[in-house]
Amino acid sequence: MRDHPHRPDRRVRTRLWLLPLAAALLAACGDIARVPEGQAVGPQPTLPEPARTLLPTVKVARAVGWPQGAQPVPAPGWRVTALARGLDHPRWLHVLPNGDVLVAESNKPRPPEDLPKSLKDRIAGWIMGIAGAGVPSADRITLLRDADGDGIAETRSVLLANVRSPFGMALVGDWLYVAAADAVLRVPYRPGTTRIDAVPERVADLPAGRNHHWTKSLVASRDGRTLYVGVGSNSNVAEHGLQEEEGRAAVWAVDVATGARRPVATGLRNPVGLDFEPASGRLWTVVNERDELGSDLVPDYLAEVVDGAFYGWPWSYWGQRVDTRVQPPRPDLVARARVPDYALGNHVAPLGLAFADGRLPAPFAQGAIVGLHGSWNRKPLAGYKVVFVPFANGRPAGAPLDLLTGFLSPDEQAWGRPVGVALDRQGGVLVADDVGNTVWRLAPAR
Repeated sequence: MRDHPHRPDRRVRTRLWLLPLAAALLAACGDIARVPEGQAVGPQPTLPEPARTLLPTVKVARAVGWPQGAQPVPAPGWRVTALARGLDHPRWLHVLPNGDVLVAESNKPRPPEDLPKSLKDRIAGWIMGIAGAGVPSADRITLLRDADGDGIAETRSVLLANVRSPFGMALVGDWLYVAAADAVLRVPYRPGTTRIDAVPERVADLPAGRNHHWTKSLVASRDGRTLYVGVGSNSNVAEHGLQEEEGRAAVWAVDVATGARRPVATGLRNPVGLDFEPASGRLWTVVNERDELGSDLVPDYLAEVVDGAFYGWPWSYWGQRVDTRVQPPRPDLVARARVPDYALGNHVAPLGLAFADGRLPAPFAQGAIVGLHGSWNRKPLAGYKVVFVPFANGRPAGAPLDLLTGFLSPDEQAWGRPVGVALDRQGGVLVADDVGNTVWRLAPAR
């Protein structure tokens, strides 16, 4: 039966009846953070009791984009330029040996048509749309080239098109590897090329389905033999059933030669950025922790990826703190849950991770550069900036420093949201901004 010509179609009607419910969530009192931000970061953050509220805390910075002439604010002694504007939801970055910059213009893929969606899922989707995450995926990797080194790309071309929600990228020999929503792919690469028409080869399958966390990060080992892939959970705390979490909430190792894969570390709710710390050569990740325990829980974190370690999700957080929402309990797993190395703050949503390699000026010479995408479920808002975590002897050593701020307007709308970060060949820091549709470049002022 056809819809009445003067009535909205079914999808529009669904959105209309969701509006008052979503508005009620947005207006819900929820709870307000009481732990000072300085106590929510570092190796021993303050962890209060979970907050019990009728409705989960929701506070969204509406995505509006940058006003004419506005841009983020760099740390003192630094300057910022737009390497490229007018991109389509740029999420992730990879710098090639010749200095070309690859940008994954991407977003969450469409879920399977037969996948059941709860009222909570629909409201969450509406909220994410307000925050800027509701746009269709461009499904491409764009190449930027700044030949004269002035911080502005003169060349922009589509390197690879029609890839299902591409994210992580790595160059190994003559092959460019891409982590898509459901697989690790590869295509042949020649230095200097600006377009690849080859059909991607499938190297290894990755968990897909609901893709609650769809981003698949990727980094290659120094010897080029292994790809490490971050795969997020399919839920907040396994509310769709543990069967949907098979192979997820983990960092995987994929053998380049055979495509064989194995889990390296598990219990990581959403491990996104991956990078090797230069001094020790050890792999680290930034992790988005669980929601709906209040504005002061649970800290997102930076952690070394220890082979064989379990980090708690979904049964516990920050070591042995049990999440009673998850049934059945697993005291055996909780007992061996590893405590994360360094808290980045509550609900700050760390996504990008790149380690400084000594080329940046003090105090940014040694440490982790982290893109904090920003909260949607904390009062007040948190994140929405790029920070630097100092390291010494291969470990975090000090409070985080602001490197790039100013992504929120005075009335708390989102002019931009930082995602992926990378270091370019000239010693600049690149930041993908998926609301501002820009790749920013920070460099020491001369």
